[in-house]
Parts: sequence; structure tokens; C-alpha cells
Amino acid sequence: MTDPAEETPAPATVSPAGLDLERLRGHLATHRPELAAGPLRAELITGGRSNLTYLVQAGGQELVLRRPPLGHVLATAHDMAREFRVISALAPTAVPVPRALLLCGDTDVLGAPFYLMERVTGEVFRDRSRTNRLTGEQRRALAMAMMDTLAALHTVEPAAVGLADFGRPQGYLARQVRRWAGQLDRSRNRPLPGIDELRDQLAASAPEGANTGRIVHGDYRLDNLLATVDPVMVTAVLDWEMATLGDPLADLGLLLTYWTVLGGNDVADGNPVADGLGPRAGFPAGGELIDRYAGRSDVDVGPLHWHVALGCFKLAVICEGIHYRHTLGQTLGEGFDTIGHLVAPLVATGLTSVKDA
Repeated sequence: MTDPAEETPAPATVSPAGLDLERLRGHLATHRPELAAGPLRAELITGGRSNLTYLVQAGGQELVLRRPPLGHVLATAHDMAREFRVISALAPTAVPVPRALLLCGDTDVLGAPFYLMERVTGEVFRDRSRTNRLTGEQRRALAMAMMDTLAALHTVEPAAVGLADFGRPQGYLARQVRRWAGQLDRSRNRPLPGIDELRDQLAASAPEGANTGRIVHGDYRLDNLLATVDPVMVTAVLDWEMATLGDPLADLGLLLTYWTVLGGNDVADGNPVADGLGPRAGFPAGGELIDRYAGRSDVDVGPLHWHVALGCFKLAVICEGIHYRHTLGQTLGEGFDTIGHLVAPLVATGLTSVKDA
């Protein structure tokens, strides 16, 4: 029998948008030759609103490739090296992450940095078509597993996993406001009533944070997890592009923004950012999630109004960036024509929350 490594590689099939399979094969042949042997195929799993994610068949294995979106990319966002580093560091911890395989920073290969990781068993519960299949008991168990996993992340000691220099904890919350204000300026292409007032109020009242210095995910929510329902468990946390060292309450505030602010608003129905999340989709209320987290973490939760306001501002900016890319024809997938509708209710809730802080 012929050694597979000595066989002539089969030609790549048609390349999906954003992924040139022949260029990928050439890179793999140099850096991971065992993955370049045999057929090379890929299909887009998700794309358009954040990084593009592909299922890749290479070397007889099923892998996942991640790269930034096409076109308009906000500065400091979509950081492939950051994602690769953090999932590599968390591999030996209780936080479930895919096994990192290969990082490529050479933009000549695919036009942007990318990395490969193992494919993990599980399902992404992204919208009502998936969450509607869950029983009430499964929804509760999944929500609680989500919070247990977040608590596990926030208890990891950064220095113990080689992430002591992964961010600058001091002044993290104030920098978050400045960072997303800058991203807003780079995405703004229409009037956005109230968003500048929200930015200014957040900047004027940013707390130092009593829990700073923890590993934060930066975009933690149900549909950034892989999970199984028999049994109910989180099998992998995904989308680490905004991870850093900072205040874990920012993760909680953003989670509540998705879960309660958008998950309790009619405008989110059918929208790919928040459809299928929160009490309107049959999951426990946000307060129950926070109680579960507090019972499994040493983080001082305290009032979360300011952090919810920050979450609203951050998500409004992200949605506006996606809306902008959509107007330029640079999103891949469906549902992005309504992303811009989320900005106004996010700004309104953010203003209310920051005044309550």
C-alpha cells in the first residue's frame, strides 16, 4: 500500500469566499505537511459579523480555520494571534477550549492572518431554530453550565498559564470606553442619536474595578460556546479575539446586554446577534445567571449597572460596524440587513443604565 504522505495531493475543490485552498495547501505543505496530503476541502460555517469560520477537511481530519472578516476591519479587532495564544494557554485548565494547531501571520497566504484548531464536538445554539428544540430543563441546565464555565475562566490565575503580560489590568474599564469610542469613529456613517452622550457619561464615571487582573473573554455569550445537551455540558468556548486581562464584571455586563437587553426586546427577534437568547427564548432570567456565577466565583459581583451600560455601548459599536460592512457588501451570510436596527435600543438602555450606576 502506498504511504499517504507519498501520494500526489488531490487538487483543492472550489474555494469559499475568503479562503484560497491552493494557497492554504502550499502553507500547510511547508508547516504541517501531514495536513496537506489528500483532498483539501472547506466550507464557511459562520461569517460576516465577526471573524470568518470555516470547516476544513485536511489530511483526513476535520479542522476549523478562523480569519478576520473581509473588507472593513476595525483596528485591534479580529486578532488571530491573540485568539491562538489564549486558547493555547487555557488548554490545561478547567476552561474547555479547542486544541490550537497552527497560527499564520503571513497575510500573503489568505490575505489576512489565520489559525487552525481542532474541531470539537458540540452545537452552537445561535438562534430560535436551535434553542426551540430544547426542553425547559435543558435550557436551564445549559444556561447554568454557561455561567459555571465563565466562573471557571475568571478563577484562572493568568501567571500560572503564561498570560501575566496578556493585558494591562489597571485602567481597563476606562480604556474600554476609549477603545470603543475610537472604533465608533471609524464605523460611523449615519446619525446615531444619544451614542455620544452615552460615551461621555461612561468616560466620566468609569470605575477602577475591584476585581481587575482576571482573564476576561470580551464577548462571552451562549452562541460563542459549543455545547451538548445529552448530557448538558459546554465542550468549548470560542471567539477569543477580544480576550485580555481586565475586570470580569465587563464579561457579566455584556452577557446581560445580550441576555436581558436584547433577549427581552422585540427588535432582536430573528436577528443573528441575539435571537434565541434570554427569557424570551425560555431561558432563566439574567438575575438567576448572576446568582449562579456568584455562587461559583470569588469575584465581588456588586451592582452591574455601569457594566451593562458599557456592554450596551460596546455592542452598539459592534453592530454599527457590522451595519457599515453590510452597506459595503462585505458581509457573508444572512440577517445582517437588520443589525443596524439594534443600535438605537442599545443606546437607550445604556443611557438608562449609566444613570442608575
